[in-house]
Amino acid sequence: MAGDILGPASSGVPDDDGGAEDRGRLPDVLGAVQIVPLRRRHLRPVVRIEEDAYPRPWSATLFLSEIAQRSSRRYTVAVIGPMVVGYCGLMLVGDEGHVTTLTVDPRWQQRGIGTLLLLDLARAAPGLGARHLTLEVRVSNTAAHVVYRRFGFAPAGVRKNYYPETGEDAIVMWVRDIDSPVYSDRLSGIESRLRAPQ
Repeated sequence: MAGDILGPASSGVPDDDGGAEDRGRLPDVLGAVQIVPLRRRHLRPVVRIEEDAYPRPWSATLFLSEIAQRSSRRYTVAVIGPMVVGYCGLMLVGDEGHVTTLTVDPRWQQRGIGTLLLLDLARAAPGLGARHLTLEVRVSNTAAHVVYRRFGFAPAGVRKNYYPETGEDAIVMWVRDIDSPVYSDRLSGIESRLRAPQ
């Protein structure tokens, strides 16, 4: 069901926290970002980002259906003032959390916003009953692979022709035991590096 996490490989600008040339502006941007629950009022900018990012975007109706399932879904948006710059979703099935989408506006990528969204999701998931997280990512989206590995995700399989618009395969990735102190320490380390002055 998910689009390609962290933006499409074809955009050429997946959210990988930026290269060396971007790092000087990270703290200012990240200090302005707030992660808040996705509400109906956010749908227009979310769908616009979705349409800019993907060849087969989710519709407003699909997002409404997802956020209506409050007991098994969690959707958030990253905002800077009134502006939505990214969003992510989590679907809960038993003790597993499936990252359904994690997308940053192509104009705001490479600034650490995707990492902030994933940090928020990974911290919230154990409180919702998840002990493990999984996601799918395009084989070609190597920058996103780097971000996910930083969060402890490891490849566990391949879904052939997962992206019908291109026939591209998806790598299935998992991270286990996200409710452990060791994983909490990992998240703290990611946040410390992200927030550190550059």
